[in-house]
Amino acid sequence: MTTATRFDVRRVAAIVLVLLAVPTMAAAQADEIQVYDGGLAAKGTVNLTWHNNFIANGLTTPAFPGAVAPNRSFNGVTEWALGVTNWFEAGLYLPLYSRDHRSGWGIDGVKLRALFAVPKADDRTFFYGANFEFSYNARRWDTTRLTSEVRPIVGWHLKPIDIIINPIVDTAYDGLGNLEFVPAARIAYNFKSGWTMAAEEYDDYGPVSEFLPRTQQVHQFYGVVDRTWKAWDIEAGVGVGLTNGSDRLTFKLIVAHDLKKPQPGNPDPGPR
Repeated sequence: MTTATRFDVRRVAAIVLVLLAVPTMAAAQADEIQVYDGGLAAKGTVNLTWHNNFIANGLTTPAFPGAVAPNRSFNGVTEWALGVTNWFEAGLYLPLYSRDHRSGWGIDGVKLRALFAVPKADDRTFFYGANFEFSYNARRWDTTRLTSEVRPIVGWHLKPIDIIINPIVDTAYDGLGNLEFVPAARIAYNFKSGWTMAAEEYDDYGPVSEFLPRTQQVHQFYGVVDRTWKAWDIEAGVGVGLTNGSDRLTFKLIVAHDLKKPQPGNPDPGPR
């Protein structure tokens, strides 16, 4: 490893440690618990990802009257994606669903997604991108019908270590001062066997104009394992809350599968 590379690794590690070490009832539970790495479905490929999480020990008070109660709730979504170009992937989340002990099963809304990333991010040392989500929410899921997420993606494949940061901002279209800062980060080690072990953190600091008090912020730390078999990807993790505003224990499972591959005569041309 060169001196410059060692310097870059130390600098990146310091940035991530700062992000993860900041001490931590900002938001309700999530349908999707995942750090985006800039990977795109190949042009013409249709992919289905099934997100599920169960809050075994969570907040007992709903975020607002009539909301899904986090404690012992089951939340998930089926995510449909299409590789449009070598730098753009379109997605549809349908349906979003959840179950809690108060209101039972219910549909929570629908989302559209547009993911832009540098071509062939998986093969690059430094990669970047941005994901945009547009949500229509059921009354049980959010007080606002229309919300959006902007998720920048910055990361490094340092082989065998991956470092990824998603400094996410959420909006309910109610002013710049009410933008919510909800970053996520991931450090992963890739084994030659094909297994990956990772540490992830998901946070919610509240409005950017005035962060919530430390005890009310959401900070959750996850231990995660990943494995890829041909056209299948499986990710499982266990998350623990680090503050009073966080759910104490959450399990997540993500299963992804390519439903349709590009035809042999039409390969993805890659970057030009």
